[in-house]
Amino acid sequence: MTVRVLLVDDQALFREALAMLLGVRPDVEVVGEAGDGAQALDRVTDLRPDVVLMDLRMPVLDGIAATRRLRAAHPGVRVIALTTFDDDDDVFAALRAGAVGYLLKDVSSARLAEAVLAAARGESVLQPSVAAKVVARIAALPADEGQPRPQPLVVPLSDRELEVVRLLAEGHSNREIAAALFLAEGTVKNHVTNVLGKLGARDRTQAALRARSLGLL
Repeated sequence: MTVRVLLVDDQALFREALAMLLGVRPDVEVVGEAGDGAQALDRVTDLRPDVVLMDLRMPVLDGIAATRRLRAAHPGVRVIALTTFDDDDDVFAALRAGAVGYLLKDVSSARLAEAVLAAARGESVLQPSVAAKVVARIAALPADEGQPRPQPLVVPLSDRELEVVRLLAEGHSNREIAAALFLAEGTVKNHVTNVLGKLGARDRTQAALRARSLGLL
């Protein structure tokens, strides 16, 4: 399948370069561009992309606000934040807004293309430095002593699914999890799908947070 991509960035030269880099991939089609978040919302309605590569700091409507509105109006569209900045405020604001990925603009073209394909499959994609921030934030969450504990899962995770969710929470990709557990990548993908369903999570980041709150990590 060919993944349809919308590029959103206020720098026209960067959008053009990005379109050229992704355009050589037979499995990726750049269907349009937008110079700010407001334009992005209009283009998504018209072009129906699978994945949006979203800059965060733009005029008119910034990428975080645009991501929030886009996810509300088009929940099937996956947003990857693609930005120069990786400070905590931007990272967690983008993820809370509904972005399934967070990459920096110095990412390689091959890694970016892999991230686009992974996002289209419903996977989360995080820059290693960003994944480390997420794991650190999860580890620092209070134990909520004295507060009611979350209800246990209706269908418990299997031992293998627990291994998968622990590696997932560390920011590993399906391929890396497969290598670590000596499994086929397709098998890992099935485990991840099962984990998301059992935890009631929409993506990998939410699954990690939910697993942490249940004391599974």
